[in-house]
Amino acid sequence: MIEKIRSNIGDLLLSISDAVEMTSPVIASHQLRTSYIAWQIALAAGLPQTSVEKLFKAALLHDIGALAPEEKIKLHAFETQNTEPHCVIGELLFMMTPVLEDAARIVRFHHRKWSDWHCPVEDPDVLEAQILFLADYVERLIRRDEFILNQTGHILARVKEMSGENIQPGVVDVFMELALREDFWLDIANSKLDSVVREHGPLRRAEDDFTILVSIASLVKNLIDFKSNYTAAHSAGVTECAVRLAQLEGFTRFELTCMEIAGNLHDLGKLAVPVALLDKPSALSPEERNFMKQHPYLTYMTLKNTGMGQIAGWAAFHHEFLDGSGFPFHLKGENLTMGSRIMAVAEMFGSLSEERPGRPVMDKKEIRNILSDYARNNRLDARTVRLLIDNYDDIDLRVEEKRAGARRYYSRQIADVPA
Repeated sequence: MIEKIRSNIGDLLLSISDAVEMTSPVIASHQLRTSYIAWQIALAAGLPQTSVEKLFKAALLHDIGALAPEEKIKLHAFETQNTEPHCVIGELLFMMTPVLEDAARIVRFHHRKWSDWHCPVEDPDVLEAQILFLADYVERLIRRDEFILNQTGHILARVKEMSGENIQPGVVDVFMELALREDFWLDIANSKLDSVVREHGPLRRAEDDFTILVSIASLVKNLIDFKSNYTAAHSAGVTECAVRLAQLEGFTRFELTCMEIAGNLHDLGKLAVPVALLDKPSALSPEERNFMKQHPYLTYMTLKNTGMGQIAGWAAFHHEFLDGSGFPFHLKGENLTMGSRIMAVAEMFGSLSEERPGRPVMDKKEIRNILSDYARNNRLDARTVRLLIDNYDDIDLRVEEKRAGARRYYSRQIADVPA
């Protein structure tokens, strides 16, 4: 069914970085632009390639600890007084992801002022964190409604004010020299900056091995689910159900891993959904339902050019029905692979069997009846629904164990981070 996956780590991280910021045009491409600025400062400072790559990864996802879209917008507008929580959570998420682990301390300290460091700037963590501090600060100063070269004088004046107390003077000096180049500023404002970074950036040659892809998918799952107490275990449950159904269907070991990746990525588009909507205790309005309907579309558009092939469809088509009545693509049975059919069943089972705002967990009989009705009406795949019902207790137990683990981590590591 799936023979080979070849995905470039740089492309994948760039896609995730973009997805994290698709909430609002106010913050769109903030991390991308910050990573470009940090990359250029690192090159101008003569950092070794390993340090450049590490800093670039940190910059590309430096705000992932700001789990709520609203929090990211406030950070970008300098409206957040306490920047510590998102740095702590960002470090935790990086530490959970092997390919990002080496950059975790940069993320942890990217808002630490120079005067609060008690280490020499030659310490790699200190220098790299200070470069990211400056790059993030510069990007947030740039107005998107004014031509970039008309802003440089104001930005440079603000940077000079930060020298000494907030940013190590040597780092500022490197930046000031770099800032003499008009092409540097024009690149930042270039609507094609994504292509520039993909073609010339420090991660352009770093090909994934499959274990890296698995770990990055797990990171995305946490970014999605940890936005809210109600969603903290959703993807974990859906993924476990989908993998078990695929196993019963006879998928190979490799295909099962692909299903795990798809499950962890299936709600990627929900990164654009405000927490208030996810936690709303009453029924969504028609306008709110329309807004929610975009999330599988955003999942597909984010994943389709990352080299993951059919995994993108397995992940994104989880609200499609065999009769074409699903959303957002209204695909019919002949266009839905077995992987996509399994994911649709797993998604519905997950949604029905977990607590939601204003709705308790449904009992098993009611869940079975709803799934069976959807199968009879040619909306869900009848064979897959039968596999679930015939193995209901086993699947339900496995799913709840995965959910419990996710909830424990969320409550101990994420929810308890002081605001």
